[in-house]
Amino acid sequence: MLAIPAFGLAVLSPHIAEAQGSLYLSSLGLTPSGSSSVGSDSWLAADFVTGSNAGGYLLNSVQLGLAYASGNPNGFKTMLYTEVGAAAPFPGTSLGTLDGSLNPAIGGIYIYSPDSDLALSPNTAYFIVLTAGTAVANGAYGWSFTSTHAPTLSGGWHGDDAFLSSSDGLNWHFNSAYAQFGISATDVPEPSMLGLLALGGLLLVWLRQKAKAL
Repeated sequence: MLAIPAFGLAVLSPHIAEAQGSLYLSSLGLTPSGSSSVGSDSWLAADFVTGSNAGGYLLNSVQLGLAYASGNPNGFKTMLYTEVGAAAPFPGTSLGTLDGSLNPAIGGIYIYSPDSDLALSPNTAYFIVLTAGTAVANGAYGWSFTSTHAPTLSGGWHGDDAFLSSSDGLNWHFNSAYAQFGISATDVPEPSMLGLLALGGLLLVWLRQKAKAL
């Protein structure tokens, strides 16, 4: 009988650890080579591709490497988009706005997170999209970029195949640099693993009830 709760704990423990998320992709440790302006008339976008975990992922956070702002911008916005196109990929549909600083005027690393579960499919491309509430002529935020791709840390993720700019968020153009960002996410167990988790939980409950009855 002792093997049953041990089995339940063995199944549950790895996923308790995974709930904290993993940093799958980051170029934040690279030396910046410049920055691009973010404003209402200067949207920026950078893509990344998720890893091969069959159950997909839950997005924990996006970390942005930002430069010092110029002028007096406001209304900074970070969004996650799907990708459309194959030979020339562009942002498609918005999946939502991420929560974080609305005025990241001082250069540094800023963290933006979804306010509810945001699922990412495996082996799928997405775009981080930035804009602001003011035109660049009145002030702009800066997204730092590097001259090399973001290194993959684990799980088969990769990013920075495209760094794009747009005046309206619709018509996109390619830049030659690579935006600085990081992605943290949590593996989602496969459906079969979820069944094992449920079974392990039921066995633990049954054992506790039986122990109380003795």
